[in-house]
Amino acid sequence: MYRRNVSSGSPFETEIGFSRTVRLGPLIVVAGTAPIDASGGTACRGDVYGQTRRCLEIVAAAIAEAGGALENTIRTRILLTDISRWREAASAHGEVFGAIRPACTFLEVSRFIDPDWLVEIEADCAIV
Repeated sequence: MYRRNVSSGSPFETEIGFSRTVRLGPLIVVAGTAPIDASGGTACRGDVYGQTRRCLEIVAAAIAEAGGALENTIRTRILLTDISRWREAASAHGEVFGAIRPACTFLEVSRFIDPDWLVEIEADCAIV
């Protein structure tokens, strides 16, 4: 079965031993995606909505690079350090996925690798 690993260029990929995205046959899986800006820093510090938008931009690019299309996303997972702010993340998610409507789960976590990250997003997509 066809397998392709897609790198984000993160130094954590080699250290941890993971890929940003893996395509295995018709399935694309995007790992936990943090709100990293173009310079490698944290995007939109303190802003759950802005960080969610940035994560979704990275997810969309990863899916496309693996040969998929955002409209074939079948599941997302939104991980937040403060679940009381879920509506801010939901607003950004709804702007991107309102017509697509993948299965979606919101989870609270105690923290991420970088304390400035308020959200990470995972996604699964099918090639149809």
